[in-house]
Amino acid sequence: MTGIPLIIAFVVAIVAMILLISKFKVHPFLAILAVSLVLALLAGIPLRQIPGVIGSGFAGTFTSIGIVIILGALIGAILEKTGAAFQLADMVIRLVGRKHPEIAMELMGWVVSVPVFCDSGFVMLNPIRKALVRQTGTSSVTMTMCLSCGLFIAHVFIPPTPGPLAAAQALGLEHNLLLVIGMGALCSVFPLIAGYFFARRIGQKVKSADETAASGETVKTYEELKAEYGKLPGALDAIAPILVPILLMAIASFVSMMHGEGCFADILVFLGTPIMALSVGVVLAIIQLFRAGKGADFYTLTNDTLKYVGPILFVTAAGGVLGKVIASSDLVHFITSHADMSKAVGIFFPFLLSAVLKSAQGSSTVAITTTAGILAPLMAALGFVTPVDAALVVVAIGAGAMTVSHANDSYFWVVTSFGRLTLRDGYRTQTLMTLVLGLAAMVEVFILSLIF
Repeated sequence: MTGIPLIIAFVVAIVAMILLISKFKVHPFLAILAVSLVLALLAGIPLRQIPGVIGSGFAGTFTSIGIVIILGALIGAILEKTGAAFQLADMVIRLVGRKHPEIAMELMGWVVSVPVFCDSGFVMLNPIRKALVRQTGTSSVTMTMCLSCGLFIAHVFIPPTPGPLAAAQALGLEHNLLLVIGMGALCSVFPLIAGYFFARRIGQKVKSADETAASGETVKTYEELKAEYGKLPGALDAIAPILVPILLMAIASFVSMMHGEGCFADILVFLGTPIMALSVGVVLAIIQLFRAGKGADFYTLTNDTLKYVGPILFVTAAGGVLGKVIASSDLVHFITSHADMSKAVGIFFPFLLSAVLKSAQGSSTVAITTTAGILAPLMAALGFVTPVDAALVVVAIGAGAMTVSHANDSYFWVVTSFGRLTLRDGYRTQTLMTLVLGLAAMVEVFILSLIF
């Protein structure tokens, strides 16, 4: 099958995948694999080659990115356990000041969500949110939205969060993660600003249950919450497991650009590869864990991290299978031969595809990894040929993966439950805000695509 019939088959396959995941509750791993197999058959890939294509696509994901995702998640779990994530939040409050609690809350979420998943980050920081609401008299809904906004933006934009990390690997940027981190941070500006003003406005219209006098809930002060952790890690100790890997990758990139040679240059490049850089981050985090007297929890933390990351890895690998099937079909040739039509959509194509997948099945990580797997063999045909182009595509996919969060998204229920919002108000706040965030991010991505 070639040409327009193959395009139609591809669209039907994506719709079928969405229905399997969202309506029939088939696990994304099985749904993506099944769709990949059917698409391979329809595309006319020889039967004897299909098992090899599937195996190659699956194994390719684990070649470089599997260990990196595990290491990044482990760093986040340890930082949460030791109170280092709380220390990072405390640093943001001291930097911004308590006179600007909304900004502090938003930036706090953005910083903490780089190593910690947004769901657990919201649960962890929610007591701080309630304490600041009580102390400052700020709208609880405004503070909920600011926290949700900051967490969500970093979650879809900045490695080592699994979604953008997997997308970077799929699009050939596994050795250029620093560029992805920088682009994700840069493209956070517009959505952070838009989220702040949206939160301020919606807080005037919507009230949560914990703003009523009848709630009667005992809210601990910020100081009481801080005291519960005991002695927090120092500021440098808290940030080192995140900052040191970034610095190592930056140094390695610089050495490579300068064509450095010799033993010392080899060591720097070795330490700056994502696997080794994050390994150093894990070592620093483990040292912190033992200093806090919680070394006995290391085995349990590692085991829980592997359980959490396992499904993400397999869904990512399934996305790699779908990408390999597409690459082995005639679809790439057809799009290449119609490059003018493909390029007309440009940077908006990754956004739209990711947004459809996100809205349909709920998981941002699934939306990101699946979209990246689909796009990987099509990058050149769509006109994305440089590393900067690929980094912009990663961020465009992330912007789509924010659009939108609603009842099929676990994060929606975390925010509405802990923010004490009704389902109706959840749609007015969280769902509408994620639409604003996605569009604001995409505006910035489009502007940067014109510049770069």
